[in-house]
Amino acid sequence: MPDRHPTGDFFVCDLFGASPKDDLGTMEHPIFSLSTRPDRRILNYTHNGVEVSVTPSVKGRATIHDKDILIYCISQLVAALNAGRAISRTLTLRAHDLLVATNRDTSGDGYTRLKEAFERLAGTRITTNIQTGGMETTSGFGLIEAWEIRRRSRGGRMVSVSVTLSDWLFRAVEARSVLTLSRDYFRLRKPLERRIYELARKHCGRQPAWKISLATLHKKAGSAAPIRVFRAAMRRMAAENHLPDYEMIEGEGDIYQFSRRETVTEPVPRDALMPQTLDAARALWPGADVYALEAEWRAGAAARGPGGDGNKAFLNWVRARRSAG
Repeated sequence: MPDRHPTGDFFVCDLFGASPKDDLGTMEHPIFSLSTRPDRRILNYTHNGVEVSVTPSVKGRATIHDKDILIYCISQLVAALNAGRAISRTLTLRAHDLLVATNRDTSGDGYTRLKEAFERLAGTRITTNIQTGGMETTSGFGLIEAWEIRRRSRGGRMVSVSVTLSDWLFRAVEARSVLTLSRDYFRLRKPLERRIYELARKHCGRQPAWKISLATLHKKAGSAAPIRVFRAAMRRMAAENHLPDYEMIEGEGDIYQFSRRETVTEPVPRDALMPQTLDAARALWPGADVYALEAEWRAGAAARGPGGDGNKAFLNWVRARRSAG
C-alpha cells in the first residue's frame, strides 16, 4: 500500500510519538477477523489454559484493520506514561490525526469507514477465563466500552472522537505489556500479512529467529481458510518478502522461520519484560491474567525500589504469589 502522507503532519508526529505500540494480548490471541466481508462467526480459541471466545455483533467481528484505532490509542497512552503524565481509559482525539497516523484515506469515505470500525469494535464481545487469588473467573467485555463522535454541524465532518477502552486493554497499557511496531505495518494491505507480522514481532522478540510449524501458525493466525489455502498464501508471502523488519523462509516439513532484518523498530525499554517472560508466567500460572499480575508486581516493585533482573524477579514473584493464593 502506498504511503498516503509521506510528508507527515508535524502536530500528528509530535503527538503520536516515534512508533506505534501494540498490546501483547491481542498480538498473541487471534481476536480480530481476517475477513474482508462481515464476519459473524463466533471464534473459540484455547491456548496455554486460557479460553477465549469472541462473539461478533450483527455488524460483524472487528477486523484487523479496525485494530488501527486501538494501536493509535495505546500509542497515545504509552507516550503519556513515558512523559510522566496521568492517563485514563477515555481518550479524546482528532479523527483526522488518527486517519493520518494510521495511513488511512482522509476523504469522506475514510470517515465513514472509521465510524463503521468503531461500531464493530464496540459490538465485538470477548469472554475469557482468568484466575485471580486461586479463583477462576469467567468475564466478558468489549474491545472498547464506548465511543462518541462530534461534528461541526449535522452531516459535517468529524471534529473529535472520544473512545473508552476496555479495562483489560487499559491494564495491559499500565503494565507496559506492549511492543513497538514498524510504521510500515499500516502499509500492509492484506489482513493475513498484518497478522503474520504481529506474530513474528511478538515471538521473535530480541532473539535472531523464530521457527513455527504451519499447523500452529494457522491456529495462532486465526485463519478460517483450509490449511492448503493457508499454505499457498504463506508461500506467496515468503516469495514477496515484504514484511517489515522480518524475513520469512519456508523450510522442510512445513516449518517456517522468521528472522530479523538488519533494522529494528525501536529499542526495548530498559524495564520492559520480555515476551518470553510473560509466556513463562502463563505456564507457571495457567489461566491467570498476566497483565493484572504484572501491574500488581510493578506496584510492589516501585515500593521496594529497583534492583536485579526484572524478568527473573517477576517470575520468582509469580511463583510466590501463586503459592500464597
